[in-house]
Amino acid sequence: MSVTTENPAGATAIRPFTIPEVPETELEALSARLAATRWPDKETVTDESQGVPLAMLQELARYWAADYDWRACEAKLNALPHFMTEIDGLGIHFIHVRSQHEQALPLIVTHGWPGSIIEQLKIIDLLANPTAHGASASDAFHLVIPSLPGYGFSGKPTTTGWDLPRIARAWVVLMKRLGYTQFAAQGGDWGGAVSNVMGKQAPAGLLGIHVNFPGTVPPDVAKALQGGAPPPSSLSGDEQRAYEQLSTLYAKRRAYSSLMGTRPQTLAGIADSPAGLAAWLLDHGDSYGQPAAPVTSAVLAHTTNGHPAGALTRDDVLDNITLYWLTNTAISAARLYWENKLSLYNDADVSVPAAVSAFPGEGYQAPRSWTERAYHNLIYYNQPAKGGHFAAWEQPQLFAEEVRAGLRPLRK
Repeated sequence: MSVTTENPAGATAIRPFTIPEVPETELEALSARLAATRWPDKETVTDESQGVPLAMLQELARYWAADYDWRACEAKLNALPHFMTEIDGLGIHFIHVRSQHEQALPLIVTHGWPGSIIEQLKIIDLLANPTAHGASASDAFHLVIPSLPGYGFSGKPTTTGWDLPRIARAWVVLMKRLGYTQFAAQGGDWGGAVSNVMGKQAPAGLLGIHVNFPGTVPPDVAKALQGGAPPPSSLSGDEQRAYEQLSTLYAKRRAYSSLMGTRPQTLAGIADSPAGLAAWLLDHGDSYGQPAAPVTSAVLAHTTNGHPAGALTRDDVLDNITLYWLTNTAISAARLYWENKLSLYNDADVSVPAAVSAFPGEGYQAPRSWTERAYHNLIYYNQPAKGGHFAAWEQPQLFAEEVRAGLRPLRK
């Protein structure tokens, strides 16, 4: 898929953007590549400790080649208003949905890896049109949902420097270019990190942030985790549990981050093999397992390990993977890890008003005590009953309720 990101109308212009119709020959070639996959031997364990299980990957590839319909995703995307603009020399794609409620709060929502704007599709109407879903007009949002640089339909940086602080500054430019003089930011995964950096930069107009991937780990705990030392003896029960989750995450569930953070270009093979790409994108965990338990349940179309898929479907998972494949953004997206020099887990040190939703299935569930120290003006904290790392995908209704509740104090 060829996407033009140049902006001939001028550097600051905003122009409508239509998701390109993928030639049928590209989709046929994708199916042919899947059919021609040379599979590795089966893992020698009965769990996922060696990586994405072969049977799971083969079943997803079979469905992808024979039954999946990208055209349905194209139509779903093109039913939304998309735009393109140039910021700091790079084409930035974004969805912009204005609520019918004029007093709506402008909100920029940022996705993560291995995600894309596909993650946010289920929450758009819930947040922009709350009265259609049993909520109040006073909780409405005007939504701006950009594709990160190097992801989806945004431009691919050709030079270094597009790190989190630069993206955070670009998002402020985007919101002001759209005419929003006051706004909030929301995100999980990379989106949570971008929102945290925006909060730390505290630009004029930023009213506050809501994150579902908070950075809360105190310095003494971070030091113990890095050295593999026992946890500090003063930890409470919630803090001890978070420490154990983080220990597991650092020891067993961050290999993808280490490789992309040091040698992203070495992953060239996933730009050539759709099955390889699927395996790589699936191998992101939550506190229940790796791949993330709801993703596994969605791919296999039945509940596994006691954690259902929620609203997440196999087609949703493939919409996201196929977007990476057709835009050939596996490597350009991976480079954000190489660019990043910040810890996503450590104390965010944010002073703007902040709301935190600590979902139980996140890589670690941030304790309130740590959260209060990391976010100096904490206006909301909650531990929802369900939902994990991909909360907007898995539990869109609950996620929307959290965003509404978390940012409600900003409306006063």
